[in-house]
Amino acid sequence: MIEKISLKLIDDFNNHPFKVIEDESLKELADSINENGLLEPLVVRRKENRRYEMLSGHRRKKALELIGATEAICNIEDLLDEEATILMVDSNIYREKIFPSEKAFAYKMKLEAIKHQGKKKPLLHNLCRS
Repeated sequence: MIEKISLKLIDDFNNHPFKVIEDESLKELADSINENGLLEPLVVRRKENRRYEMLSGHRRKKALELIGATEAICNIEDLLDEEATILMVDSNIYREKIFPSEKAFAYKMKLEAIKHQGKKKPLLHNLCRS
């Protein structure tokens, strides 16, 4: 479901392993969003307290805040904790600039999520491709 949501209602993913760094690339993203609009919606899921949890788009959210935006178009997903963790990791793991420590922590989170789902082999397959 696609909805416009106030940025104030969107919380970062719990233990999000990827840092949002305010560097030139983030400024360029903010400039692009300012000129062209948000081309790809943020991906969130509903929380129990009428708030949302960010699954994908932490950098886009920060860029929106830098240009003074107060809301964003969001794709609202209905996911269990494990599914949300896997989506968050998979949507960030191939970023251009990622610290090895972030990647290691993200893979650990994904492994734990997959274990809770009872699926171990798909992660080993994905690790071989990296």
